Amino acid sequence: MSAVTLGIPSVRGVPRRAATPAGRPRPETPLLVDRYGRVAHDLRVSITTACSLRCTYCMPAEGLPLVPRDELMTPDEIGRIVGIGVRDLGIRDIRFTGGEPLMRRDLEQIIGASRTAADDAMRHLGADADQRVRIAMTSNALGLDKRADALVAAGLDRVNVSLDTVDRQAFATLTRRDRLDDVLTGIRAALAAGLAPVKINAVLLPETLAGAADLLAWSVEHDCNLRFIEEMPLDADGRWTRDDVVSAADLLEVLQERFTLTPAGREDPSAPAEEWLVDEGPATVGIIASVTRSFCGACDRTRLTAEGTVRSCLFGNEETDLKSLLRAGATDDEVGDAWRAAMWAKPRAHGSDAVELAADAFAETERSMGAIGG
Repeated sequence: MSAVTLGIPSVRGVPRRAATPAGRPRPETPLLVDRYGRVAHDLRVSITTACSLRCTYCMPAEGLPLVPRDELMTPDEIGRIVGIGVRDLGIRDIRFTGGEPLMRRDLEQIIGASRTAADDAMRHLGADADQRVRIAMTSNALGLDKRADALVAAGLDRVNVSLDTVDRQAFATLTRRDRLDDVLTGIRAALAAGLAPVKINAVLLPETLAGAADLLAWSVEHDCNLRFIEEMPLDADGRWTRDDVVSAADLLEVLQERFTLTPAGREDPSAPAEEWLVDEGPATVGIIASVTRSFCGACDRTRLTAEGTVRSCLFGNEETDLKSLLRAGATDDEVGDAWRAAMWAKPRAHGSDAVELAADAFAETERSMGAIGG
């Protein structure tokens, strides 16, 4: 790990990027604003690169290299960063990702430290009791049945479950594990524990498109909110091609053979999913058209990797090392300033500042989704 300086540290040999690109000064605001006027309120925290599945679009068969334990953020470090984000930078939504968050044995401690820090920060700001920061998790649900109640007690509000098919053979082929029944058990446990609404995230793939309607029917029956996501080039094996992308239009054509879908827009302007009422509602299905209908212009996310580095964009390779600042004795103000500088340098779209970048063009990233966190 390279030496850390205040401002925008460089990690893994990535060149340092100026805090005020193109000479444009950052406005005087405590919020996580970027050069294009976007403000980050949604914090995604990857807490591990380990996973209990080996989804073909995410991980190689042997899995990703594990981050050494002493390089992972601790529950206290995560809690401190959450507190800084909520109190000083305007963070209002927090989601824990991986890898698979349930691979962390101390996940309950991470959630608890974050809940305490977020609640304390909101009280410091004089917020009403009902202005609670939402803490969520994206998981494959393996083992969630054994931990759901403890996670709720620690302060987890809801969960998104990654599930691409309810066909057992297709699931086993896609994930390289025959664990569909265990995933469904985990989803039922989440519902029983009150982690609602449970959202199902399904990556759109050619091999699962024929079963998309079955997945929607299952989700409606079990009172889960299904969202399909166009596959982006974040696979560890680098096999993604634009020609293999199943578009939102392709999906809608398949679903409409079985369901009546009525456009319902977005739940809020920065939400990535466009919603459709299913058979006139109240059930809905969402589609995140991350490739064919880019929503970068409304992005409100900031990300921390499992090693404690800020990534302002999934496809931007620059990372700012907050964990090393914490361990070097930096103050909260110094950590906040480094975080603000990192977000000010956020690319316009898909890792690039190019004005003419096509909606389905992506800068090449050095890290896969499993390493970055969703």
